[in-house]
Amino acid sequence: MAPPSLVLLHGFTQTGRSWEPVVAALAERYRALAPDVRGHGDASALTPVTLDAVIDDVAAGAPATFTLVGYSMGGRIALHAALALRSRVERLVLIGASPGIADPAARAARRVADEQLADELERSTIEEFARRWAVTPVLSGQSPTVAAAAHADRLRSSPDGLARALRGLGTATLPPLWERLGELQMQVTLVTGERDEKFTAIATQMADAIPAAAVSIVAGAGHAVHLEAPARLAELLVGV
Repeated sequence: MAPPSLVLLHGFTQTGRSWEPVVAALAERYRALAPDVRGHGDASALTPVTLDAVIDDVAAGAPATFTLVGYSMGGRIALHAALALRSRVERLVLIGASPGIADPAARAARRVADEQLADELERSTIEEFARRWAVTPVLSGQSPTVAAAAHADRLRSSPDGLARALRGLGTATLPPLWERLGELQMQVTLVTGERDEKFTAIATQMADAIPAAAVSIVAGAGHAVHLEAPARLAELLVGV
């Protein structure tokens, strides 16, 4: 019997290679697919960079049924994809993810900030932006080894591609899904790092609205659980 399938969606500035430690820890227990999301890595030049296009990519590349896993931006996309693909998604695992910004004023302010960042990206080299992104507060506390691997992964993308991703897939661009969480009929696991207090609080709120949801907090980890504790995340994926 063939192993079950996982589709792994990475975060903003990362690529599918960021999942390699998790895939290695899973060994042969799953067939793992980790595509580069449009605007990133080998998909940097693909256009349009829109939610519908990315969901179409997932639908075309995934098997008939699969477990969908997403981190941060990838988690936001995975949530939309799970609602779009319905019965094809057997399980949904979201890592450091949010359903979006519900408050219209906050979304408008974030959209302005994201557009400014996209403009700055287009005037930067990928090395400059990678160094800048590494000091984002939500990524603080990473070990030198994890930070170095994340930096190397960011260098696989281009400034123009990341700018398109920010404009097309950013948290201010995608519609918030807080009111649709009750539509999720599959089992949902919400994973956060112990040090990621913001997204742990969001996960707790989400779990209250999802019919079959559980929150798993990974000890010692921050926002990027898949990078900081890949073996523990693999255990959660197998045990979900």
